[in-house]
Amino acid sequence: MDEKVVIPAAAVLTKSMALPVGYVPTPCAPYRAHRKSAQLLQQPSLPRLQDSALPRKVQAAPPAGSRVLIWKQDPSVSEIGTRKIFLPGVILDGPRDARITFGKPGIAPVSPNVFGDFIMAPDTDQFDAVHTFAVVRQTLTMYQRVLSRAEQGAPLPWAWNSGRNTDPLEVFPHGLPNVMNAYYSRSDRALKFGDFVPSGAAQRIFTCRSFDIVAHETGHAVLDGLKPKWILNSAPPQTGGLHESFGDLTAIFLALSQLDQVEAVVAQTKADLHDKTFLADMAEEFGLALGRPNGLRNADNDLKLSETGNQVHAISQVFTGAVYDILADIFSFERAPGLRDDAAVLHGVSGYLCSLVLRALVAAPDANATYADVVNHMLRLAQEDGKPVDYANFIRNRFALREVVVSPMPLTEDQPEHLELAPMVEDAPDARQDRRACCGTMNHAEYFALEDVLDAEREALAAWCKDYTVRHSATAGDLAIK
Repeated sequence: MDEKVVIPAAAVLTKSMALPVGYVPTPCAPYRAHRKSAQLLQQPSLPRLQDSALPRKVQAAPPAGSRVLIWKQDPSVSEIGTRKIFLPGVILDGPRDARITFGKPGIAPVSPNVFGDFIMAPDTDQFDAVHTFAVVRQTLTMYQRVLSRAEQGAPLPWAWNSGRNTDPLEVFPHGLPNVMNAYYSRSDRALKFGDFVPSGAAQRIFTCRSFDIVAHETGHAVLDGLKPKWILNSAPPQTGGLHESFGDLTAIFLALSQLDQVEAVVAQTKADLHDKTFLADMAEEFGLALGRPNGLRNADNDLKLSETGNQVHAISQVFTGAVYDILADIFSFERAPGLRDDAAVLHGVSGYLCSLVLRALVAAPDANATYADVVNHMLRLAQEDGKPVDYANFIRNRFALREVVVSPMPLTEDQPEHLELAPMVEDAPDARQDRRACCGTMNHAEYFALEDVLDAEREALAAWCKDYTVRHSATAGDLAIK
């Protein structure tokens, strides 16, 4: 038997000695460190083929994209906290991409690390920038996928986009210092988020850290690109309610597009969506700062149209509550615990309902849309999608119970095909929106046509000045003659 050859570890690392054929190094710590450092510098090679006669396949390049760290709800929902997610596509310093850019002035642009990822420590300016961008990007992607499937790749434009204008949406995570609000502005082409210190508290609240608030305001931007007339205060109250409700539904659908959040909801509620859950509460941390236990609003409510008047915040909760009930109904209908995982079922149900609502909104009138308009399009689309009649029954029943539509047959009977439902509670012809308690977007001055009021006042001032000058000149002429 050959004598055992002993080679010093230093010789292996420095290649200062010729190694015998068949030498197997001792797996010592220095050698392992050397191998690890060497592998970091190596590019992945093509897979080995056992048969050299087989054609060599070229591996596809890894998908472009970045990993980012975000709040899954907001800092107050400690059950979920933060999580790393992957955003496909090219993301540059800021972060920014072709559709969303980082507003200036504000937080200094954030650069990706050596792996192209944006992993920042929570409760820092850099984390806020990345989190806000990521939620806006996820929202746009979610709705873009719906329209791409429905219209064969149709893009989802911002309100100012055209054949000659492809400007992105600017995002300002710290855009409203000491302001207890957040808003979307079409004229600024931006989303701006406020921060404030609640009365009697020491810790500052940043609205950009709320998953719900960022998704809600991005929802306004998305819908404004599809229906530019809906956001105006001159529209009927129900049209305003659709805009505000779409923001809340965006937060719900975006949460349920992420499997970890779906699993958390199922575990928290034992698969009963009418049990207490963070999903139905909007902007928990902001709500707590205002002394509200259920966030800024609660999607799991029982409001009816006759109880809301012209108050858009309340009107919106009627539509949101009906859709939330429909979500719970379809989920209960589709559940099959012995065959399918509850989280997978809820994820699929939410994705379909998101698509149904968005397509119904797109199909509704471009101006003065009512809840009944959207409900009838939801019924039509569910039928065209080949869904069971139970889906139509859920839609009809929930909106009938909330006094949105009138059912000509008992709610225990199936909804007939191609039957359009009449509205029950309608806006008065001269009804004006009351946007108190709505988000910053719905209260932004640019949607109230207030410039027209200012212009009228300026014109009245100019007319008075002109008349005064004429009268003063005439008086001066009379005195000169005397």
